[in-house]
Amino acid sequence: MRYVEAFASPAVVGPALAELRRALAPGRRYRLMEFCGGHTHALYRSGLIDLLPAEIAMVHGPGCPVCVLPAGPITAAIDLLERDASVVVATYADLMRVPAGRDSFAAARDRGLDVRPVHGPSEAYALAVAAPERRVVFVAIGFETTTPPTALVVQRAAREGRRNFFVYGQHLQSGAAIDHLLAAVAGGRLQLDGLVGPGHVALVVGAGFFAPFAAKGRLPIVVSGFAPFDLVRALTLLVRQVNAGRAEVEVAYDRAVTWDGNRAAQAAIDDVFEPRPRSVWRGLGELAGGSLRLRPAYRAWDAEHAFELRPVAASDHAHCLCPSILLGERAPLDCTLFGRACTPARPLGPCMVSAEGACAAVFHAGRHLLQRAGAARTESPCAPSR
Repeated sequence: MRYVEAFASPAVVGPALAELRRALAPGRRYRLMEFCGGHTHALYRSGLIDLLPAEIAMVHGPGCPVCVLPAGPITAAIDLLERDASVVVATYADLMRVPAGRDSFAAARDRGLDVRPVHGPSEAYALAVAAPERRVVFVAIGFETTTPPTALVVQRAAREGRRNFFVYGQHLQSGAAIDHLLAAVAGGRLQLDGLVGPGHVALVVGAGFFAPFAAKGRLPIVVSGFAPFDLVRALTLLVRQVNAGRAEVEVAYDRAVTWDGNRAAQAAIDDVFEPRPRSVWRGLGELAGGSLRLRPAYRAWDAEHAFELRPVAASDHAHCLCPSILLGERAPLDCTLFGRACTPARPLGPCMVSAEGACAAVFHAGRHLLQRAGAARTESPCAPSR
């Protein structure tokens, strides 16, 4: 714990902030996106968002898997529960209250359907082992960070011949989202000077994974951890790249991230999963290769195949700005629902209910920014600078 706390110590972060200020070019402003929702929460929870130089505008990105998961898979799983009493649906607790039209997993559980919040796929697998007469469907979500544990459990199910365990795969690929962002930048819909890369994703895929995107979009990318020191260091490296006109991949989390990543985890993912031709993300729309499905070799454990699950689209709240917030086009404080009709206790959008959602981060640790935003809240800090 002391080792972790050292990277949040004022004695360490203070000099790093001073170095960041020295790196700024006179008269220049920087629009930098933190791709990962975990970085958004780290910025607000630590108070770092208030300590950054005014020349730096942070733009929230789409790296919150709960936020970008469309309502369709949730409604498909709930429909399965309603027609088959032998089924147990297990999923991460973060997904329980995500709105799916007028429904949610939490509401389904309140109606008596068997939905179990779990910490991960191993706990879901244990449910199947303990109750062989039930069929357990694990709704798997997350980026490359949570994909290896799911892959390992599917391999275990195949190895042990466990026939009452299934995975409804909704794992996402961060590369598809980055490609979407680059297209928005190229099309003039989004202005970015640099990207803070997700450190936990890089632990699996390696920092080298981001190199083609930096080259393609001519956009600096710096992989960061989640401590305040890591984030300040990442921003400093980004600012220096912008000043020098470079667009490279650098690592500000080198105590954990390597260039090649975790080859064993990558091998497990490649063995079990394959990209879907196309997938729908909440806020981003249809993306090529945006998510993963089980390979045919593991079809016996694929809930989508075994139960013929067909996601049905469900509409979001008409006034929810979460889709625009995920694209970096708007900010939480722009939403008229924020903190009024929509709160963590009564979320109307996934950006408020998720532990990595931008709206939840601002609600819990950034509500003082309302005073700066003004009553009308018509000017978005994520709008292109004029």
